[in-house]
Amino acid sequence: MGKRLLRGDIALFMVTLIGMLTPGLSQACGCGCSLFDVRTGSMLPSTGEGGVAFLEYNFVNQDRNWSGSSSAPSADNSDKQIRTEFYTLGIQYMFNQQWGAVVEVPYENRIFKTDGGGGSIVRVRHEGVGDVRIKGIYSGFSPDMSSGLTFGLKLPTGDHDKPGFDRDTQIGTGSTDILLGGFLRGTVPGIKRWDWFLTGQLDQPALTTREYRPGAELNGVAGIYYRGWNLGGVKIVPVAQAIGSHHWRDCGSEANFADSGYDRILLSPGVEFHMNAVSLYADVALPVYQNVNGDQLTAQEIFTLRMSYSF
Repeated sequence: MGKRLLRGDIALFMVTLIGMLTPGLSQACGCGCSLFDVRTGSMLPSTGEGGVAFLEYNFVNQDRNWSGSSSAPSADNSDKQIRTEFYTLGIQYMFNQQWGAVVEVPYENRIFKTDGGGGSIVRVRHEGVGDVRIKGIYSGFSPDMSSGLTFGLKLPTGDHDKPGFDRDTQIGTGSTDILLGGFLRGTVPGIKRWDWFLTGQLDQPALTTREYRPGAELNGVAGIYYRGWNLGGVKIVPVAQAIGSHHWRDCGSEANFADSGYDRILLSPGVEFHMNAVSLYADVALPVYQNVNGDQLTAQEIFTLRMSYSF
């Protein structure tokens, strides 16, 4: 990890950095109906053959109306709340130092509240398997596996026809998406036991259903963490991350073009505990900048808890 970057590493760094600074992607139904599919430093591939099985929980409560770069009156938006719990079961395995794969199967529990007319609020609930992601990993640009590419598909396994939900609030998009990403990591020069990482991913819908095409999504993470604390056999790793997201507008007659698409930046402090093969990770993502098209529901924070087992 501390070795000098190779030419391929530098190229990947530039691609990832440009992607993170490009304006515009995320999922449609208000800022954050789906989660950014990027990895923290601990979930980057290990330095050799082996795998990680993990169970992740995310909680998002979108109950604030937002327009442009500031909050807006709730009366301007007929939607009042989108509350979602994400449970993701996944496995990531490196077959050797160059090639690996990851599979993620989400289960989502969503409550949607909207204006039913006459002062009434309609509350509907939907839960089920979401859109499965299958990706390959290539980390052969440098001997220490400090850089790599990810590539794969998001499959239309989640339900996108639940009554009472608009297409942009369904737990599935109904689309098959191409996923293309990359990662880069290293040690902070001149500072012992501090590491940094960059990850990014483009989610580009390719095959869609009926008259709805979700906007493409681009997410990037820049992070830093400290590897120097140990307490009673437990390694404690504090993490600080900045997350950038851009979502292009949704298209089609079933889409809400005017109220879709946004940019946002979140800061995410977290901590990870390593106990031999078992790790426990937690963070909270806090928005520091949001710019949405039209009126969209946003969350004040996004909570993440993940337990993983290395083998």
